[in-house]
Amino acid sequence: MSVLRGEGPTREIAARLEHVSKRFPGVQALRDVSLEIAAGSCHALCGENGAGKSTLGKLLAGIQSADAGALFVFGRAVHFTSPREALAAGVAMVHQELAFCDNLSVAENLCLGRLPTRRGLVDGVETRRHATALLTETGTILDVNGRFGDLAIGHRQMVQIAAAVGGGARIIVFDEPTSSLSQVEAERLYALIRRLKARGVTCIYVSHRMPEIFALCDTVSVLRDGALVATRAVHDLTESQLVEMMIGRPLAEYFPTHGPALVGDEVLRAEHLTCPGHFQDVSLTLRAGEVVGLAGLQGAGRSEVACALFGLEHVTAGRIFIRGSGARIGSPQQAMQFGIGLVPEDRKKQGLVLSDSALHNASLPTLNRLSRFSWIFRARERRAVRSLFDRLRVRAPSMDAVVAGLSGGNQQKVVLAKWLAARPSILILDEPTRGVDVGAKAEIHALIGELAAQGTAILVISSELPEVLTLAERVLVLREGRLVGELPRAKATQDSVLRLMAGLAS
Repeated sequence: MSVLRGEGPTREIAARLEHVSKRFPGVQALRDVSLEIAAGSCHALCGENGAGKSTLGKLLAGIQSADAGALFVFGRAVHFTSPREALAAGVAMVHQELAFCDNLSVAENLCLGRLPTRRGLVDGVETRRHATALLTETGTILDVNGRFGDLAIGHRQMVQIAAAVGGGARIIVFDEPTSSLSQVEAERLYALIRRLKARGVTCIYVSHRMPEIFALCDTVSVLRDGALVATRAVHDLTESQLVEMMIGRPLAEYFPTHGPALVGDEVLRAEHLTCPGHFQDVSLTLRAGEVVGLAGLQGAGRSEVACALFGLEHVTAGRIFIRGSGARIGSPQQAMQFGIGLVPEDRKKQGLVLSDSALHNASLPTLNRLSRFSWIFRARERRAVRSLFDRLRVRAPSMDAVVAGLSGGNQQKVVLAKWLAARPSILILDEPTRGVDVGAKAEIHALIGELAAQGTAILVISSELPEVLTLAERVLVLREGRLVGELPRAKATQDSVLRLMAGLAS
């Protein structure tokens, strides 16, 4: 049996990698990585987007195979060729990007691969009972009969977490598990991870969020450009030291502060917008050069409001005005004609054409400027996209790489590049830093400040309250589909916003 020796009692090794390497076309994802993870611990994997964190997790979970090196699970050499083999050995993974079946029910997704049967047929009653028990373990209440594809992205993430936890795994890889969760759901996950540790389950935690790492994790390993930089006890590090290890340079602040906003004229006004089942009687304004935050719990209607302003949701009541004139926005094409851009919450479903290249994704909204008589000037397209990729530090083998093969953070940068190219006068950012590393997050925040200084009106939606509070001049709060408050920056604190979100008296 493999054990870890050092200060204090000897601890069993849950997973060990010896000189592991993995290469994809055009990129070396992992370079000669050797690492030990103690049983019953919460071990963080940190690094910039594309550093190899998710690849390492996928090797452990049997989703990918190493090109070189050896992998040991509880002292036994393993070579997984499928997630089923990994799960049989006690390893499961909660993915950053969801991989369930949208057309099946929540219960069917939770029991995939082990559907209860009776007399040769699927036992629906037992399937629903088992699914409800799995969700209860994570503190989640959902209709297990509902279609999985109809769930909010945060609820879909909780279903995936429930499936991994309920599989009885002794090692669980969490890849950016809170990237789609509200603060309340994230707190439930933290409590769940603490319970798992108390039961002896080993948690491998991939995250860019510093507070999570320092609150949950015992040990942290830092990867940079596919190589292991260091493994350290979390209590021996400060946040600034950890960030510097990740990005290879000092970063004094994650969230840059901006000077007083030079707010201009009103560019968008929504009056009494209603979308049945999502939100009702929502009114808001955006002014040139102003960053407005939209906060609320998961399911409060934040993303639906954003989609309605961009023509993706049908409103049954209310009006929208652009620069004082009534505007009918029934489709994204019409929204773009009015100068509106949207970075959506779910980049894979609404923000990208996954089968196409990063180059073509980034140029989609600007093809009319890059073409004549339906002929696209490819050299001009490449120059325009190259400058944006350099500005956002998009890490890809080439601009022609299929965007589905990029890391989640680099996919997010491609979506941002697309709208930077379009130069909208009104930009809606729904979870703009979801799944990006701390260096890229600071760059995106600085970019938001730069766009506002240039006169762009920006609406920011984020599950990270510190992000909203730092960026926004005003914070609008939604609760159960209704706008329940508006706070200027001077009065917007975590406490005041959370109380509005939860419906508590001030």
